[in-house]
Amino acid sequence: MKFMNDEITAKTPWEGHTEGIPLHLDYFEGSMVEAVERIAQKYPNNIAFDFMGRSTTYAQLVQEIQKCAKALKTIGIREGDKVTIALPNCPQAIYMFYAVNMVGGICNMIHPLSAEKEIEFYLNESNSVTAITLDQFYNKFENIRNNTKVVNIIIASVKDELSRTIKAGYMLTEGRKIRKIPKDAPVIRWNDFMRMSNACFYNFRVKREADDPAVILYSGGTTGTTKGIVLSNGNFNALGVQVLAANPMFRPGDRMLAAMPLFHGFGLGVCIHTMLSQGGRCILIPRFTAKTYAKQIVKYRCNFIAGVPTLYEALLRLPSMEKADLSSLKGVFSGGDSLSIELKKKFDKFLYDHNATIQVREGYGTTETVTACCLTPPH
Repeated sequence: MKFMNDEITAKTPWEGHTEGIPLHLDYFEGSMVEAVERIAQKYPNNIAFDFMGRSTTYAQLVQEIQKCAKALKTIGIREGDKVTIALPNCPQAIYMFYAVNMVGGICNMIHPLSAEKEIEFYLNESNSVTAITLDQFYNKFENIRNNTKVVNIIIASVKDELSRTIKAGYMLTEGRKIRKIPKDAPVIRWNDFMRMSNACFYNFRVKREADDPAVILYSGGTTGTTKGIVLSNGNFNALGVQVLAANPMFRPGDRMLAAMPLFHGFGLGVCIHTMLSQGGRCILIPRFTAKTYAKQIVKYRCNFIAGVPTLYEALLRLPSMEKADLSSLKGVFSGGDSLSIELKKKFDKFLYDHNATIQVREGYGTTETVTACCLTPPH
């Protein structure tokens, strides 16, 4: 590579072979939440996400994020503070993720099923001052709370975001298994927390730039102890633009099955932020099984799905997929592990047999690059 008159003259032998994908892209210089707000201004009435039968528009999404941001300001979250989010793919996780960004905080994303000692490690490693989790994980957080710097624990419940009919069924099945939290527990319930927004009238937004830290994700620890990886607003916003450039068939309103978990770059970066910063629609799956995944693909006629090779292997064996119509699919992505040639051939045949006109595309990347930094081309 030579530098002449401050210009880089690198050889690009791939130029002309990218099937219309541009060699250079322009990236938004603001924060993650600003990228979502821009889309909400453009498509206020489009659906941003669906959760267990309930839809939320972009206008409603921004409204809830602002409410959540005001509540965070009320409990004392300031610029640079770390907030741990230990939630499945549910609306509260989305609101909290962008609200922390709006008040200038940093989101520390962790697996809600982590063991107590792991949670303690994540809270201390990040210096978190606040944490949010589900009611069923309250005890784990309470048991290690005194060993951390956490001041507030916010408790959310899946039932709070369900439609009335589904809520009744949930309370008779899953809801009954959840141990009741003592009335005097030192926590803030989600609904009470959101009402705290009424105490904040101004100055709840903090201006953040592309290079400012925004998210901590944890590596799988393949080279030893798991480590926290700090990612910026620009990392996430650039990913959104890149995913779209590599998928010119994407249109605003296209549906992405968001089943990959939020504490993973793949789930958070591709399935959530790419979609919400570019006008897509997320189908949120709180509990990830091959069965629920298959059911939602068909029910919502999803346009994009992302998964790991073991998931695609499981889909091939599901009786419920025998007569499935997959003609709505525009993109099927595999990541997180290498996709064997045999499985790729099998799944490509399965797609064609079920009316899809596309093949599986494999991504490669690391948490340090948010998620995929390479993707096989559509052709």
